[in-house]
Amino acid sequence: MNDFRKPRVIIADDERHSRVLLRAVLSAMRCEVVAEATNGIEAYELYNVHKPHLLLLDINMPRESGEEALRKIMTDHPGAFVIMLTAVADLKTVEDCLSMGAANFIRKDTPIDEIKGIIKDTWQQFSRMRGRAESA
Repeated sequence: MNDFRKPRVIIADDERHSRVLLRAVLSAMRCEVVAEATNGIEAYELYNVHKPHLLLLDINMPRESGEEALRKIMTDHPGAFVIMLTAVADLKTVEDCLSMGAANFIRKDTPIDEIKGIIKDTWQQFSRMRGRAESA
């Protein structure tokens, strides 16, 4: 993610080992992890406080799912850049998240190099689309 400043990221996942792995991946990509959430309620609240460039949001979390948090975030922040995380390939839920405005999704069993590639490619596509929308 080639920006003049470090992209700010929130990681929302109830599994600690997933957050640790993603933090390491994002650090290697020169991103700044500004917060971590363990459920959808925290993800929504932290998004409102930090307004990050990127939110990595797990679909299956306690208290409030990532899908529910995504719905609220996209309502309040229609330009949010969110990539969903999933351990299971529940295509219906993934499709629902994409139709609500999520930019992409990453399966948790994806190799690290591919995770980096998905984040980078999605960021570039999202930035181009946002640039077109702002100039229209």
